[in-house]
Amino acid sequence: MFTGIITDIGTISKLEQRGDLRATIQTHYKTSDIDLGASIACSGVCLTVIEKGSDWFTVDISGETLRCTNAGAWVLSTPLNLERALKVGDELGGHIVSGHVDGVGKVIAIEPAGDSHMVQFSAPAELAPYIAPKGSVTLNGVSLTVNAVVDVSEGVHFTINIIPHTWQHTSFGTTAVGDAINIEIDVLARYLSRMKAVLG
Repeated sequence: MFTGIITDIGTISKLEQRGDLRATIQTHYKTSDIDLGASIACSGVCLTVIEKGSDWFTVDISGETLRCTNAGAWVLSTPLNLERALKVGDELGGHIVSGHVDGVGKVIAIEPAGDSHMVQFSAPAELAPYIAPKGSVTLNGVSLTVNAVVDVSEGVHFTINIIPHTWQHTSFGTTAVGDAINIEIDVLARYLSRMKAVLG
């Protein structure tokens, strides 16, 4: 379980195609504190540490994960938003995040807004019911608040104001129009939708 508060920006230093895709990620984390088998959210994708060194760790990325996330577009030097799993007693600064990506959207516009950036995203139709103004959404692992939502024929467009701190301390600082973005909807929205479907 995670909160969507990014604590490091890692970079991919090695990719190796085996039965699954194996990625080595450079990090500023103190890796001596990371156990093999630990979960780390990498741009919103919960992955398991299988090897580590003084300033890196390695994960395997399955074909299913490649199909359902933007990990298939990761290349050498791709920056990744990193967050270690919650421990009991940790501050819940963002919102509850599972690290299970619900769909992939795209950046469709970036505009300066004072010192911040207004960024517009697209999301597929199946996620449209779960994205609401003032609601929470996780994009590439970052907990964010939705400003505005517009339903379109192919799904939904939504806008988020990204403050300077978030822009500077996540991979959004290098994001460009057209980039694919991992989307995880709010877990509460998911359960409310299920309850409505079951209870009518």
